[in-house]
Amino acid sequence: MARTRPPYPPEFRRQMIELVRAGRSPEELGREFEATGQSIRNWVAQEDRDEGRRSDGLTSIEREEFNRLRREIRQLKLEREILSKAAAWFARETDVIPPKGSSS
Repeated sequence: MARTRPPYPPEFRRQMIELVRAGRSPEELGREFEATGQSIRNWVAQEDRDEGRRSDGLTSIEREEFNRLRREIRQLKLEREILSKAAAWFARETDVIPPKGSSS
């Protein structure tokens, strides 16, 4: 299983992005500051998307909205399942439909 670490603070990310834009390589910064070069490249790319320099993915705001909508959909599906089961239970209790397992 891969090791996970807490996310880097936003200020640290901003500093890394500034250093890359000043001409330092992500790999060099990674060795010096213990972040991976790929992580630093990802931060730079995301910052470019947020600032409109790239259009090959979602901006941070769009990504947050997308994740919020996914959570909302998951919650709505759960609620729909619960309501469906409750409706079936109430229908059986009021003899609107035959009980489970009956042959009639």
